[in-house]
Amino acid sequence: MNIPEIKPNIYSIGSRDPKRRYFDQLIPLPEGTSYNSYLIKGSEKTALIDTVYPPKEQELVEKLKALNVQKLDYIIANHGEQDHTGSISALLNLYPEAKVVTNDKCKEIIIDLYHICEDKFIVVKDNDTLSLGDKTLQFMLAPWVHWPDTMFTYAKEDNILFTCDFLGSHMSEYDLYVEDEKAIYTAAKRYYAEIMMPFAKIFRKYIDRIEELNPEIIATSHGPVYSNPKFILDAYKDWSSDKPKNEVVVIRISMYGSTDKMINYVIEKLEKQGVKVLCHDALNADIGELAMDLVNAAGIIVAAPMVLSGPHPNVVALLYLANVLKPPKLKYLSVLGSYGWGGMMVQQIQNLTSNLRNVELIEPVLVKGHPKPEDYARLDNLAQEILNKQASFSN
Repeated sequence: MNIPEIKPNIYSIGSRDPKRRYFDQLIPLPEGTSYNSYLIKGSEKTALIDTVYPPKEQELVEKLKALNVQKLDYIIANHGEQDHTGSISALLNLYPEAKVVTNDKCKEIIIDLYHICEDKFIVVKDNDTLSLGDKTLQFMLAPWVHWPDTMFTYAKEDNILFTCDFLGSHMSEYDLYVEDEKAIYTAAKRYYAEIMMPFAKIFRKYIDRIEELNPEIIATSHGPVYSNPKFILDAYKDWSSDKPKNEVVVIRISMYGSTDKMINYVIEKLEKQGVKVLCHDALNADIGELAMDLVNAAGIIVAAPMVLSGPHPNVVALLYLANVLKPPKLKYLSVLGSYGWGGMMVQQIQNLTSNLRNVELIEPVLVKGHPKPEDYARLDNLAQEILNKQASFSN
């Protein structure tokens, strides 16, 4: 059995899951995923950082046996979610001497999930250390990256930082270390957009702490290990900044062609002036791709007909996603569409996007039936206002 060794007596013993297609029955996984677990053998004690998703439990046990781990002293839980802690109960049965090392909040979550006794835990606080003999682990609490219980573990002598979900990527096919930064950039951006973006303002301080620590290696719980941490830290700083790019996201759907005519007219105006328009058909949108496009976009244009006096239900679902993701660069929202007799689509869209407090609503363009010449004049005004805003963001 080939078990990668990151540094002497530090092993990557997690599992790959190429066939998994959804995470939490929500997030598409076009490249599958992995559940990374790391074994650290000190001169006196042995520790395991994170476990694996329950269906991969036996793989983890086999790797521990292959490394001749007869005694496991500590199971470090950086985060309580089941893809990280799902094998804890099995490991405690296999290694009854082991203690679960984690923070107060994560301990609470693990007890709720697995009903583990209180006396099996060692609770740590920010900057606490744990000696394995010739290796020392230091803990950095990082709440809301992306759960309230998250922490990082730092192997001091080896200068490796284990960041759990933070800076990760959903992939199943890769070398131990990042080899193709272009490929990992896309996967990591998708992961950031789907999972980390709502907490962008919170985690900026953790990026600063990591840069002060200056680890040689960053090992996450999903995806490859970073031997060049600057690459992923710079990407996160860019994605989480407040400065948008010359991009606008369009969420669109049309029932009888009226809304299509309107949005196609606006898109042509914007693209002629160099704005990058990223369109998502609400009928079959990939929420991961939408999330990625929201990372750098300055605005959202909603193009939809009214359905029973409100926005099309598929649009509602995508706006709900945008609202909970809270893209930090987003500055404006525009609404256009067609209706038959009337309704409250704009008010409902505003209610759906209540988290986007700093996002300005541009005057909507709603048309009864098919657009008339005077309606195209209104669309000209809408397009020009968007162009003016895009120009102001690039200055």
